[in-house]
Amino acid sequence: MVEQRLPGGRTVGAVRIGDAVHRPVQPWTPAVHAVLRHLEDVGFGGAPRVLGMDEHGREVLTHLVGEVVGEDLPWPAWVYSDTALVHVGRWARRLHDATQTFVPPPGVRWLAGQTWRPGLIIGHHDAAPWNAVWHQNELAGFFDWDTAGPSSREFDLAFMALTWVPLHARRLAEKTGFTAFEDRARRLHLLLDAYGYDGDRSAFGTVVAARARINADVIDRMAAAGEPVYTALAPVAADLRQAALEVEALPVPFWIPAGR
Repeated sequence: MVEQRLPGGRTVGAVRIGDAVHRPVQPWTPAVHAVLRHLEDVGFGGAPRVLGMDEHGREVLTHLVGEVVGEDLPWPAWVYSDTALVHVGRWARRLHDATQTFVPPPGVRWLAGQTWRPGLIIGHHDAAPWNAVWHQNELAGFFDWDTAGPSSREFDLAFMALTWVPLHARRLAEKTGFTAFEDRARRLHLLLDAYGYDGDRSAFGTVVAARARINADVIDRMAAAGEPVYTALAPVAADLRQAALEVEALPVPFWIPAGR
C-alpha cells in the first residue's frame, strides 16, 4: 500500500498506510506503548491504540480520524474556539485520572528522562494544537505520544495553557493567527474550569513559566545529544524562554477568576 507522509506534529518519519500510522521506534517507545495499552485497558478515548510492529521495525498505531493543524499558517479557526478549550481541559482531566493507576514496566526510558514514582500521573507533555485531531466540532484526541512521561497534573496542564490559551510568546501566537490577547485571562480560566482545577490559581503562572523554561532546556539537551528533530527546534526554545518572561509580567488579577 502507498505510504502517505502525515502533516502536523514534530516527529520525523510518520506515515499513514491504510488506516494505520507507522513511525520509527525510539528508545522511549516501550514506555509509550505501555501507557497507550493502559489507556486502552481502562477505556480512555482520545489516544491511538498500539497495533504492533511492521516488517521494517516501525511501530504501528491506529490513525485518529479528523482535521489537523498541518504545516500552514495561520491555524484553523477551531484551534482558538471556546469549544476547543473546553474539550482540551476535559481531555486532560480524563487522561490524568486514567493514569493515576498506571505503573510503568521496570527499566523503561522516557524521552525527557523523568523518574516515575507513586502519586504521579502520566502527561502527554505536548498536547498542543499541532498534535490535535478535530472531528465534527469535537476534539478526537492527540497523537505523537513520544513526549509522554511521569508528571504532576499542573506541569502537564501548564503546557496546554501555553499553547491553547495561548500564553506562549506573543510573537509566536500572532504568527498562528491569535490576536485576542485581552481575552487570555478569560480563556485561561475556561480551560482550568473545564479541567476541574482546584489548585491555587494565583500560583499557576509560576508553574507555566517554569514549564516553558524546562521545555527550552530539554530542547537544548536533546539537540546537544544529536537528536535531529530537536536540533531543528532551537528557535522554539527561544520562544519558550520569551514566553516565560511574558507570563511572569502578567498582573496578579490575571490569575484570579472574575467574580471570585
